[in-house]
Amino acid sequence: MTVIDANGLILGRLASIVAKRLLSGEEIDIINAERAVVSGSPETTVSKYQTMRKKGSKEKGPYFPKRSDMILRRTIRGMLPHKKAFGKAAFGRLRVYMGTPAELKNVEAETLDSAHKSRLSTIKVTDLEMISQRLGAKK
Repeated sequence: MTVIDANGLILGRLASIVAKRLLSGEEIDIINAERAVVSGSPETTVSKYQTMRKKGSKEKGPYFPKRSDMILRRTIRGMLPHKKAFGKAAFGRLRVYMGTPAELKNVEAETLDSAHKSRLSTIKVTDLEMISQRLGAKK
């Protein structure tokens, strides 16, 4: 089992790396999901997420989450063939947590240097916690 700390990691790069590892058979736990960042202007980013939430209907979907841990899960799911058996099995090996749960307090968490926000050329970033608060998520 691999534990990844999402603090300061870019959402898309984190998701693509994790999706590849899940497909290769790893079990992955991601902690501090609310601290992952999305590059771009905060206003534009939030409006794009609000547009995604408004699509469809309550009966038919598509369903898009408000909570930051579920947004991260949904982003990773989009990079997996989740309708096929091996993709569904890979997605089942993923656990995402807001904060650090008690059972993972003493485990050494890995950080992905290739997904760190210091690699961005822009200073405009928004963390998932702020996005989820703007979408109306409860704490």
